[in-house]
Amino acid sequence: MAGFREECGVVGVIGDPEAAKLIDLGLHALQHRGQEAAGIVTMNGGEEFTGHKAFGLVGDGFTNDILQRLEGSSGLGHNRYSTTGGSRLTQNIQPFTFNTALGNIAIAHNGNLTNAYLIRQELEAMGSIFQSTSDTEVFMHLLARSRKALILERLVEVMSKVKGAYSLVILTKDKLYALRDPFGFRPLVFGRRGSAVVVASESCALELLDATFEREIQPGEIIEISRDGNVVSHQPFNVARKGFCSFEPVYFARPDSQVFGEEIYNLRKRMGEILARETPIDADVVIAVPDSGLPMALGYSNAAKIPLETGLVRNPYVGRTFIEPSQSIRDFGVKLKLSPVRSTLEGKRVIVVDDSLVRGTTSMKIIRMLRKAGAREVHLRLGSPPITHSCYFGVDTPERSKLMAATNTAEEIRDFIGADTLGFLSLEGLREALGKTNANNYCYGCFTGDYPEDTCREIPEQPTDKFGGPGLRAGF
Repeated sequence: MAGFREECGVVGVIGDPEAAKLIDLGLHALQHRGQEAAGIVTMNGGEEFTGHKAFGLVGDGFTNDILQRLEGSSGLGHNRYSTTGGSRLTQNIQPFTFNTALGNIAIAHNGNLTNAYLIRQELEAMGSIFQSTSDTEVFMHLLARSRKALILERLVEVMSKVKGAYSLVILTKDKLYALRDPFGFRPLVFGRRGSAVVVASESCALELLDATFEREIQPGEIIEISRDGNVVSHQPFNVARKGFCSFEPVYFARPDSQVFGEEIYNLRKRMGEILARETPIDADVVIAVPDSGLPMALGYSNAAKIPLETGLVRNPYVGRTFIEPSQSIRDFGVKLKLSPVRSTLEGKRVIVVDDSLVRGTTSMKIIRMLRKAGAREVHLRLGSPPITHSCYFGVDTPERSKLMAATNTAEEIRDFIGADTLGFLSLEGLREALGKTNANNYCYGCFTGDYPEDTCREIPEQPTDKFGGPGLRAGF
């Protein structure tokens, strides 16, 4: 799948003398959620933060020497893929640190505040000075300006003002706070590692750290964690409707993670099984577009009783930048990442399973590659419904006019990508896969245009929002 990008990953640790090393490992586990930049800050015994930030992957930016300098028993980490704010600005790399009347505070954020632009305008008119272009800084300005006596009271006040998606970790000199917006758009979990407490975007980070999974932080909940490991839950909001992002199980989350109460691998496998039932076709072999398409392809193969084979191999060592020869190579970007297995494809009727279709250009190139490798027929099956609307809650989506399914019928898409047949998982099929009791807790806005928050009700009718972006780039 190409077009949608991961959002961000956050980690918080309190109560372990090697907090920086644990955070580093946690960020490695969450690397799939952001590859643009990474940052770690620790509280070094007193009231001062020590930190390091770097563009690129976690392993490239954090050497052992750097981690040794990040002293302290508590800290925060962040993997970045920008949804608001310039992507190559050093000052946009989180965690952010601030000096406030309540002392030094650090923050790391996964999500997107849909009213950040308007709040920022109001704050700037009152004299606030911003150091970054990130919506996360808006949250911190509101926190710093609050007149409430306690930080917990300030957090509740800020949460009542901001809209959109936010799974946040906040660190003070003696406590770690973790909070989630009332809709619960983005996942956030916590667990224990001895006397230490670890907070992370996904449970796969806890697994790597040998931390015992406790539970997910609930929508609208704030948990307050002391250095001795005591956890206090605060639930100041009446949560009437949840809005878990349905693209977390479709694409973003790691298959071994427990997200929104389910293991992602099983959900994707179930999507593939239902996809086979809804879009049957005679074929010789099922293949997957790695990696998120693999469990879906397995489910499809099992349900259709058609053998699953490896038809595409992903190159895991491709960096973020590369130099193309001056003599242009057709479909260079896709070929660099994926290679066909000719013995699987030659002379075969092939069902290729992918998680979704956004712009359609990558699917077109993959199908062209499969035909060149000898596939007699290529039938594309997608483990999600057609994406017809932009996301405004922490997913980097193209503007609506560039979403293939927003302006084209299924037959027009099939013709454009060059497939013999094309099949999407229906919205009803996706809801079935997510479970009868849990399906109503999800946001399906990118498939339907029905968003949980009123903020976005008028936006879906426009190809772009008035601030020049696809949804979540709206603002700065």
